Amino acid sequence: MKLILITSFMTFAMFFLTNCSDNASKITEESTQLSMSLSEKQAKHIFSLPVHCLDIEYPNKLGQVLGSDKDLKTPKQLRPIFYGCFDWHSSVHGYWSIINLMKKYPNIDEDNEVRQLLNTHITVQNAAIELAFFEDINNGNFERTYGWAWLFKVQEALATWDDQDARRWKTTLQPLVDHLVAAYKIYLPKLIYPIRAGQHDNSAFGLSLSLDYARTVGDKEFEDSIILHARRLFLTDENCNLTYEPSGYDFLSPCFEEAYLMAKIMDKQEYATWLKKFLPSLFDESFSVTPAVVKDRTDGKLVHLDGLNYSRAACLYGITKALPELNHLNSVANTHIAFSLPNLSAQDDYMGSHWLGTFALYALEHVH
Repeated sequence: MKLILITSFMTFAMFFLTNCSDNASKITEESTQLSMSLSEKQAKHIFSLPVHCLDIEYPNKLGQVLGSDKDLKTPKQLRPIFYGCFDWHSSVHGYWSIINLMKKYPNIDEDNEVRQLLNTHITVQNAAIELAFFEDINNGNFERTYGWAWLFKVQEALATWDDQDARRWKTTLQPLVDHLVAAYKIYLPKLIYPIRAGQHDNSAFGLSLSLDYARTVGDKEFEDSIILHARRLFLTDENCNLTYEPSGYDFLSPCFEEAYLMAKIMDKQEYATWLKKFLPSLFDESFSVTPAVVKDRTDGKLVHLDGLNYSRAACLYGITKALPELNHLNSVANTHIAFSLPNLSAQDDYMGSHWLGTFALYALEHVH
């Protein structure tokens, strides 16, 4: 495909490398903010990463429970839409990246090669196989709730795109989405305690992405369920201790993800009162947190920390949007993006390249 513009992206990466390597704390808000708008050339590189791997079947981390010998199938046989990009959730959010960028940059798929790929993958027959996997008694909890939430984001992106193919893809995926929404609503009342992990199981992150979907498509019942249980799980939390973040494999910040979720479900006054109890340090104009460092980019777990820098930034932008008086947090967010963006290169190891583009895009979409 004619999508990987290595030269232009490496120029972009070198700009950031010059400004942030070993000097992340010195990046000014003004100079960084000018670089936070994604140009079409830069978008093409991020676009190329999931495009490259959507039909790469191996290596693959399946993660399902086998009920019998008949469940021993290839990734493509098990999941004919979401079989590429190493694992199911990465394939799903790869679709989210592709769809979002095709919406915003109509010329990014100039030869319609990617559109044809999606037309080949997202068919009624393939979606029925994907749904049957989740209907299997052994795999009803597969990818709960991280992968579910990313699928909702895919559907949200399709629902807001005035495009004939997008409307068909949305209709095709809707039975699977509806099944997982129903499963989520059954699951939430049974979740007595939130999962505060820094990886996939994090309750706040799943709820946050799912809330975006529910509001966009007007699913008031799902929205109300999310808000009800988010308040039940997190409303009385106080003094989240950033000292213990991150853990070695984190790509999500338990403290920041919770703070960002609550920003979405409270009015400004209630949120300010809650946040002063939960993360009072954010109100100090000198607040800072150091971007996470990756020592081995070929290690699929250690490279999670680049994702942490992006997701931290997204949360901080979201918190600042809810409480503009915390504008100083934008500089911290900018620094985190600038620290990790140079690593998002065509030469990056597959353990990072198959998913990090999504997290970079997610963070950049939160810039305001």
